[in-house]
Amino acid sequence: MSSAPDPPAPRQQARARSTRSAIIHAAAGVFEEHGYGNTSLAAVATAAQVTKGALYFHFASKDSLAMAVIEEQHAIASADGARAEALGLPALETIVLICRGFTLQLIEHSVMRAGIRLTFEASAFGHDVRRPYLDWVTRFGDLARSAQQDGDLRADLDADAFARMVVGSYTGVQMVSNVLTGRADVVERLADLWGMLLPGVLGADRRARVPELVALFRDGPPE
Repeated sequence: MSSAPDPPAPRQQARARSTRSAIIHAAAGVFEEHGYGNTSLAAVATAAQVTKGALYFHFASKDSLAMAVIEEQHAIASADGARAEALGLPALETIVLICRGFTLQLIEHSVMRAGIRLTFEASAFGHDVRRPYLDWVTRFGDLARSAQQDGDLRADLDADAFARMVVGSYTGVQMVSNVLTGRADVVERLADLWGMLLPGVLGADRRARVPELVALFRDGPPE
């Protein structure tokens, strides 16, 4: 009877994880610049400085690599959202800070920008990319219900509809900002969104807080 092969040594596992991460981040840069249709795995291998064999070891196809970039983008955004929630601020402030964090990540990280682009190009590679949006709608819906309990959001507000509005509006505003200015004005345009959205959803006795909440989005929490 033949014995089972030995499991990979920890050093080999770490090297494999490092190579996989390098490929995903290099692919993000190529996908961001060229889009799904014009990206080749050869170009990704060159950008990642790995052989084609190493790339195919981790990703059997371009669509599996594209999905890995989308999943990494969602993981980065989710981790940043968890950090905002860990601050222990009221739910409405938490929603605003999660959106702020996502905006800064979008400006700073090609994985975020590539993930967004690939989500819009998903029909080209036939995968279901709804999960990140559904996750954010669920998270914001839960936070909105907490904000209603705090009295910050109107008691008669449909929390899930509010969550869908935030996710949809955010997605559209950052997309238009990208088309018009390469996202150079994305912070200001999303601050405009909050300035217009908040007066209609805040509790009647909380509407004077609109400038404070817009400033929180624009500038972040005070040190």
